[in-house]
Amino acid sequence: MQVKGLGNLIYYWIKPFIPERVKLQLRRFLVKRTLKNCRFSWPIDPYSGRPPDGWLGWPEGKRFALVLTHDVETSEGLKHCHELMGIEESLGFRSSFNVVASDYQVSDKFRSDLKNRGFELGIHGLTHRGNPFISESVFKKQAAKINDYLNQLGCVGFRSPSMYHDLRLLHYLNIEYDASTFDTDPFEPQPDGIGTIFPRWIYDHEHQKGYVELPYTLPQDYLVFVVLGEKTIDLWKKKLDWVVAKGGMVLFIAHPDYMDFDNSGQGHKYPPDLYRQLLLYIQERYPNQYWNALPRELAKFWKANYSQKEISLKKRLHVGMPAYSFYELDNRIIRYARTLAKRGNEVEIFALRQEDQNPYEVLDEVKIHRLQTRKSKEKTGFSYLIRQSLFLWRSARSIAQAHRKKPFQLIHAHSIPDFEVFAAVFAKLKGSKVILDVHDLLPELYLSKFHKNKKSIIYRLLLLVERKSCKYADHVIIANHLWYEKLVSRSVSKDKCSVIMNYPEDSLFYPRKRGKQVDKFIMIYPGTLSFHQGLDLAIRAFAKITEKFPNAEFFIYGDGPERDKLSELIKEMKAENNIFIKDEIPLDRIPEIMTDSDLGIVPKRDDEFAGEAFSTKIFEFMAVGVPVLVSATRIDRHYFNDSVVKFFQPDDVEDLKKGIEEMITNEELRTNLAKNALDFVQKYKWSANMHTYLDIVDKLTK
Repeated sequence: MQVKGLGNLIYYWIKPFIPERVKLQLRRFLVKRTLKNCRFSWPIDPYSGRPPDGWLGWPEGKRFALVLTHDVETSEGLKHCHELMGIEESLGFRSSFNVVASDYQVSDKFRSDLKNRGFELGIHGLTHRGNPFISESVFKKQAAKINDYLNQLGCVGFRSPSMYHDLRLLHYLNIEYDASTFDTDPFEPQPDGIGTIFPRWIYDHEHQKGYVELPYTLPQDYLVFVVLGEKTIDLWKKKLDWVVAKGGMVLFIAHPDYMDFDNSGQGHKYPPDLYRQLLLYIQERYPNQYWNALPRELAKFWKANYSQKEISLKKRLHVGMPAYSFYELDNRIIRYARTLAKRGNEVEIFALRQEDQNPYEVLDEVKIHRLQTRKSKEKTGFSYLIRQSLFLWRSARSIAQAHRKKPFQLIHAHSIPDFEVFAAVFAKLKGSKVILDVHDLLPELYLSKFHKNKKSIIYRLLLLVERKSCKYADHVIIANHLWYEKLVSRSVSKDKCSVIMNYPEDSLFYPRKRGKQVDKFIMIYPGTLSFHQGLDLAIRAFAKITEKFPNAEFFIYGDGPERDKLSELIKEMKAENNIFIKDEIPLDRIPEIMTDSDLGIVPKRDDEFAGEAFSTKIFEFMAVGVPVLVSATRIDRHYFNDSVVKFFQPDDVEDLKKGIEEMITNEELRTNLAKNALDFVQKYKWSANMHTYLDIVDKLTK
């Protein structure tokens, strides 16, 4: 279990043994404590709204799917099911009722009546006590009995009690769908959500069978009204409207056990009219826009149309990724993590934390442990080393703690620094394989960042650390081919090193319709504000053309050690009305920012580091269909030519100025470059190259 859900887990362990009133007060305390740290991921997880690859929409062009389900936890709740059906029937809705197989008796009359009225019956566990997934042997024994009940009751769907889940073990059940997960809910005893508001097809190669996973996407009624004490459906409406805007699946769980049909006024119940209000809200706000499907109907649709987009659970790995970076801003790490998670692996990230972020969060099925804050980029070599060394200690400790609970098969460590690979020390001693992913060559970065030369003692020390780190790793990944040649010449053998570039993520970077048109020419740069990126050169060049092109604007998105200097330079050049520095933006917003621009710029210097550091921004601009103005560094001349990018001479402000002017005035050139680049980038997309990474993982962990 995750540390974040430990309090909730203890609560569910002791729940059967404490009085109702005490139970409720304890639950409220735990939820309110958790609520403080999850305001960015609950009730809305902004990363869960992406549709699956190849998404074609819901049947009959409906805007969203609506799935109503009810968990009947006790025999008392079973008595009120007909009243709940009556509310839905009066408004033209249908739903599914999930009953606990052995805790109470479900009569043939109830089953027959439910079926004849167009509702569905599902199984809500063998019993509503305990975690059926505590071990594979325990679940396997329960599965045989659950399958008997599924057969006897004519059910094809399952939901676990208390939303416990293990998607791999569920293949022991003879089901068409499971509904034991959620997009985001940090208040459950097992709080690792599936991270999507769409169904998922889960396939097990070993058992040669699959099922559809249906996560609930609206907060549960008990949590909203009984625990949080809400008096209106505003929380439901907020989440529902967001899911609808994303075109997802609104899947809801209500409990007849907690609806006060008897007007008793008991504290652990809420007025059923609140549920009626939700149905009326859907009916009146979104008429003819929703597909009210029973779970079995939705599962059938999904299997028929999206089973080829399987999540294979053939080999479930536990993978740890330590990285001295902010996960949400590092597209390289995000690509690896999401790719592994989509294959059914469990991925845990150990990363930096911004001041307003939760220490722990689950995004897109990836668990993120944020271990250390970083307010700004370090400006001295000493502070750089101290902060990275502190992170090494914290990440090594956290990985060791996580490994003791559940062993890692693979640790994928990300530089910089190279010595972060030693965070895997405990796991490696216990048998884990280790990958070192070299994003940047640290010795060369040190020379550029702190303006040193190769005679520096620290530079030589960094070369030694690089060699030791590469030797410690079982495999080394490097970010481009020029660096590959340099790395294998001094630190690692060719058979132990592979190139994986910063390929653009297909699901984010693709051509899309431009937003609101403006009578301006927009040039942008999104990325780190550091000296080697050459932004001061771009500012000087752009400032010289503003008088001739007053409607031209240059937007810089990012943060870094040069931010203050760049702001002062803009003032010095009297270009405040045309050049703007904006805050760093999350990865998922970058494509739309790029799309709304006329020109992307990558103005890097051609020094020891930057001249061979490949910029993923070039591929990303290409993938969304925006032309790029690029410094003709060694690395960029290696990969590109004049038919796909517009080059200018590195460190040459006048040549850069001429390049900007030509791109502003020559629309035909911009169009041709964008078109050629869009064709060129197809072979550099992540989907076309991720097999290289997965092959490395499979070979190391076989």
